[in-house]
Amino acid sequence: MTADAQTTPTQTGDLSTDAHPDRSPVLSARGLVKTFGRVVGLDGVDIDLYPGEVLAVIGDNGAGKSTLIKCLTGALVPDAGELLLEGQRVRFAGPQDARRAGIETVYQTLAVAPALDIASNLFLGRERRRRGPLGTVLRMVDKKGMRQEAERVLADLGIGTLQNMSQAVETLSGGQRQAVAVARAAAFGSKVIVLDEPTAALGVRESNQVLKMIDQVRSRGLPVLLISHNMPHVFEVADRIHIQRLGRRAGIVTPRSHTMSEAVAIMTGATTLTEPPGRAAG
Repeated sequence: MTADAQTTPTQTGDLSTDAHPDRSPVLSARGLVKTFGRVVGLDGVDIDLYPGEVLAVIGDNGAGKSTLIKCLTGALVPDAGELLLEGQRVRFAGPQDARRAGIETVYQTLAVAPALDIASNLFLGRERRRRGPLGTVLRMVDKKGMRQEAERVLADLGIGTLQNMSQAVETLSGGQRQAVAVARAAAFGSKVIVLDEPTAALGVRESNQVLKMIDQVRSRGLPVLLISHNMPHVFEVADRIHIQRLGRRAGIVTPRSHTMSEAVAIMTGATTLTEPPGRAAG
């Protein structure tokens, strides 16, 4: 690993195989490379996401976090390397390909339609039609059915602050809008949910609600890939932490194996996380 600061090796940090000895990853990447002219965004990055876990991705600005996530979700096509979904090699030409494969992403800039109500936002782009000729011929939307399903999804995630599915999203707080976006991802993400800085613009109370939702999603067996700069939130909710540095993976740690200060030291290059040769942490 390249480092621009004096480094001191820490304890061995390959924790993927030890943490999941009997399970196969839902989503994997091997040797991902992405360049933008002379700028190297990713330089041979590996990653594994296992069922029912929260894997946090942390790193300084320019470490390659966003590039990695975009390559995993179809927003960017890697120049080299491979993606595997449930052990099968896949290639996403765009975000819609990833969504059809069961990967849902909630970006920091929430893709919600403020003028539409909660239920309509939950089913945005996936509107359900009414049964019979009203749906097939007149193409009428099943608003009642979507509202009922929206209520069920929000209840399953423990979201009690949203009661009226006919309420316009523009009238909601930032945390409630984030809840709608996460609920939409949980409703349609059959394989993987990716959350990009979900608590960045939220207060303490609303952030705690989002963290509870992440825990609810995990309890349903769905893996969550979490990108965040908020180290306390990462250490509160993550099972494992993937550290990016200078376009490479600097290592994998857990909240049990390393402190926040140690993770930051690895992230900034002050410390090197030594990994055994021949073993790929994910």
